[in-house]
Amino acid sequence: MDIWTAEKILLLRFSVSLPEKIEALSGSCLIIKCTFEIEKKYDQYLNESAATGMWLKDGTEEDTHQVFNSGDPKPNHFNGKITGKLHKKDCTTVFYNVSSKHNGKYYLRITSAVLKYTYTKPFSIIDVLEGSSVSLRCSAETLCSSPPPTLTWSSTPRIPLSDSSRLQELISGLNFTATHREHGVTFTCTITYQLQDKNKTAQDSITVHVQYWPKNTAVSVLPSSSVLKGSSVTLICSSDANPAVNYTWSRESEGQLKQLQTGDTLTFNRTDPTHRGWYHCTAQNQHGSQNSSISTTSQITVMSDLMILVCNQKSEIFNINIL
Repeated sequence: MDIWTAEKILLLRFSVSLPEKIEALSGSCLIIKCTFEIEKKYDQYLNESAATGMWLKDGTEEDTHQVFNSGDPKPNHFNGKITGKLHKKDCTTVFYNVSSKHNGKYYLRITSAVLKYTYTKPFSIIDVLEGSSVSLRCSAETLCSSPPPTLTWSSTPRIPLSDSSRLQELISGLNFTATHREHGVTFTCTITYQLQDKNKTAQDSITVHVQYWPKNTAVSVLPSSSVLKGSSVTLICSSDANPAVNYTWSRESEGQLKQLQTGDTLTFNRTDPTHRGWYHCTAQNQHGSQNSSISTTSQITVMSDLMILVCNQKSEIFNINIL
């Protein structure tokens, strides 16, 4: 299986829509779905007779990296054809009999009269926010394969599939609402072709990155057993979030809440009566914040002699009481 890659590009006024990656089977054909936009002032020059599309491979210098030219084909160029209408801003291209020499990164150049532009800057990838709708689409060209290929997904079975087909394309989609449970999950689509009485497969994977606000914010204490007066105590705050959170510690004493410091730990190296009070942890990122939950917390009592009392009570706020 040979892999052919292309950049997906977005510029302010010149833009092109391309797959980020295409996988093709050696000896078959490869179809590149492609559309583009140009500055409005050049629209008048983009006519059917003058418009030319070029593909440059692994570089943008026309003299050394040109591998296809719809208006001036060369013997050393790839065998192919622009099937789209350039004057309608459709640059869809087919390459025939692909092999390992086709592997690489490709750039599109459009020329027509005074217009000459190469699309070179990569498209930015944006994470998905929890609660938003996600649509993953896997497609396979059927023009170069008879019988047509089949598509299968390797993903969580609870997500329903939506399948459709067109004259030259087979499509399978996954649609779901993003939650923190999908963060880091990899979805794989496998395409199976029957070529010369043999099954050949190609697959592509995408990992979903979901951004979400803090969840399951909790506090733990070290040491987890008894604490003697004058010993050290460390409170540790943890939270599940993406992107990472900032932690803030606060102390409640005599009805007042006072911010102490930031960071995931709060340490008292030598405990004394001034440390008496309730301690809170808040986790925050750009999507929200959460206080340490009231669930399973320890109340630590520090004794001045060898009698040590450690009680477990319901609270995710730590009370350090020094007698």
